[in-house]
Amino acid sequence: MTPPTVTPSQVRTALLLRDEIALLDLRHEAAFAAGHPLFAANMAAGRIALEAETRLPRKDLPIVIYDAGEGLVPQAIDQFKTLGYTNVRALEGGLQGWQAAGYELFQDVNSYAKAFGELVEHRRHTPSLAAEEVASLIARKANIRILDVRRFDEYATMNIPGSISVPGGELVLRAGEAAPDPETTIIVNCAGRTRSIIGTQSLINAGVANKVVALRNGTIGWTLAKQDLEHGSGRRGAIGASENAKANARDVAYRAGVRRVGPEEARALAAQTNRTLYRFDVRDAEEYAAGHLPGFRHYAGGQLVQEIDMAAPVRGARILLSDNLGVRADMTASWLAQMGWETYLLDGGYDGALEVGPPVVLPKPDPSHRYRRPYEGTDVSTAAMQAYLDWEYGLVDQLRRDASHGFFVI
Repeated sequence: MTPPTVTPSQVRTALLLRDEIALLDLRHEAAFAAGHPLFAANMAAGRIALEAETRLPRKDLPIVIYDAGEGLVPQAIDQFKTLGYTNVRALEGGLQGWQAAGYELFQDVNSYAKAFGELVEHRRHTPSLAAEEVASLIARKANIRILDVRRFDEYATMNIPGSISVPGGELVLRAGEAAPDPETTIIVNCAGRTRSIIGTQSLINAGVANKVVALRNGTIGWTLAKQDLEHGSGRRGAIGASENAKANARDVAYRAGVRRVGPEEARALAAQTNRTLYRFDVRDAEEYAAGHLPGFRHYAGGQLVQEIDMAAPVRGARILLSDNLGVRADMTASWLAQMGWETYLLDGGYDGALEVGPPVVLPKPDPSHRYRRPYEGTDVSTAAMQAYLDWEYGLVDQLRRDASHGFFVI
């Protein structure tokens, strides 16, 4: 039986109107990374049973699936129906139909978060220093502090000499302790560009007293400049946010249009079953394991901004964030709101019954199906690194051609 279809134009209209829709690419991640619509999310056909109920919490939401001619759609529709999903259609013409309609294809993974980061730098002129300039500051023992905003496991694999691990969502909470002297220049780095841009601009938006700059092009730029990296480092930043930083973070969220709700209002949001609500606890994994609010999934703030297409594939859904200290949720929410999400912050709630236990983590795909990021590991070719940077630099123009993003930058 021929599956019901929806045209590329109808999907694009839904995305422009911010209607709820999950546009899912059924191919393996490596194929997905070769080209896909801006707001498509990858859910490989072989992982639907594993991922769907976590990533697509509402069974009657509009789901549109596609492949590139591999014949994955009919079986995927059957899988979704078996799981109880009632509104699943195929994209007419598949990926080729999208392209034939004149719409853009974006490469890589987490593409729209990366494109948003480039737009932030373009509009705010986020300051940065080249690897050679930072290396010179290190050699001169200048008054600097380098904060690495990647996940800790990425940091431990390789890091800029002397840097401290402060994952992105923790920056405003921990920068005061990492660089207590306001004369210290804070240098923010990630693997490539996005997380360092967002991290640097987070500290600037939150009004920290220090001068803040990004390490331009992160560890990729550092490697291309033939600078040495450390391996196996374990330095972590401690909590040290001032009351002023907390107030500023709250103001940043307000300026981005984030709405604050109490526990009763949060329950009312969850009760609206005609809308998808994602609930994320943006603290670190250890804090989450020690005690978290029922129904909230763990996703550290910095990674949530970077990986929002993986965490929340239903475009047009609502997002509710929790954090007992507030600062991390404020800053994370501010970025999600600027990316076009209807975003809420939960005030309070931690004085009641909490669940204890580690985060639930979806198993990683087979390595042979996974896209190898050009900023991973220590054996990536310099040509691949440079090609990745060239791609990122072109994202602002591609967003302009695509014209569907709806991002704004405060």
